[in-house]
Amino acid sequence: MGHSMRRFCAAVAALSFSTALVGAVATPASAQEEFFKGKTISVLIGFGPGGANDVWARLLTRYMGKHIPGQPHMVPQNMPGAGTLKLANHLSAAAPKDGTVFGLISRGIPLEPLLGGANVQLEPEKMAWIGSPDKDTSVCVARKDARVKKLEDLRASELVMGATGSGADTAIYPEFLAEFLGMKFKTIKGYPGSNEIVMAMERNEVQGICVAFQSISRTRIFVDGELNILFQAGLEKDPAVPADVPLVTDFTKDKADLEALRLFIARAALGRPFVAPPGLPPERVKLLQRAFMATMEDPAFRAEAEKLKLTVEPISGEDLARTIAELYRTPPDVVKKVAQTLGNLSAPAK
Repeated sequence: MGHSMRRFCAAVAALSFSTALVGAVATPASAQEEFFKGKTISVLIGFGPGGANDVWARLLTRYMGKHIPGQPHMVPQNMPGAGTLKLANHLSAAAPKDGTVFGLISRGIPLEPLLGGANVQLEPEKMAWIGSPDKDTSVCVARKDARVKKLEDLRASELVMGATGSGADTAIYPEFLAEFLGMKFKTIKGYPGSNEIVMAMERNEVQGICVAFQSISRTRIFVDGELNILFQAGLEKDPAVPADVPLVTDFTKDKADLEALRLFIARAALGRPFVAPPGLPPERVKLLQRAFMATMEDPAFRAEAEKLKLTVEPISGEDLARTIAELYRTPPDVVKKVAQTLGNLSAPAK
């Protein structure tokens, strides 16, 4: 074989190898594009309409589709109930496991199995965590005409709190803190969502609420200066919350109590978690996680978030999964202390 023919054959072989390599790389993306093309992704919202969680989820659905191969249509749908446990169980047991359904749940739900929550079907370490758009901290607030004006007042004066279902921030914070630290909260549950609780506060039907800061800061009664922020329920101070607002951990100096309290409020590190069912193909989980983070950097998404007075501070799906795995490695004695307190909340009254 002459030199020219050998060079020609080598070139053809190299081209064939390159084409095969490109095909091997491109095939997964092409397969994903083919799967999602023409499909609709349902974004389920475990909260009622109108609050910050609802606003975040609907904003996400307007932009994330263009960052997914095949550019599927995305539709938001509210599915409130039991502090988002209804949605979490639906995602775990009933929703399609193909990437066409995911949802926004309460940050406390991933800790429910660890802490002995009842009627919880999901296994957090098996779920597909997509990401969180922000790191909003929960705060507990009270009407300015309530006897409780600041954190320390909860040692002596009762504050009537509105709440949704068990497990939601609105219920779990006042109930746990009343049982564990003796804060004088009285919780009235059964409101459909935080908006209804705020309206009840305006009527003086209840005096306070524990809820994400972004949610309460958007309300008329907050903007008009009719509320006191009693404390923030985070592991560290949130720069978005006024600097003079104390942390809930300032209420106690007992070392064992502080360890348990930190586990309880570690939910703050999960932001507003979007999660898909377990059993998704790994490449599809990665695709949704990448699309979520690409959406967080989308200039149009950020511009609309700013108009809506939302602060984009994303947490990746991988980081959510790591944080949850770390929480499930908490020393058993600390878990037991928190779980016993939560168990007391659901025990029948004697």
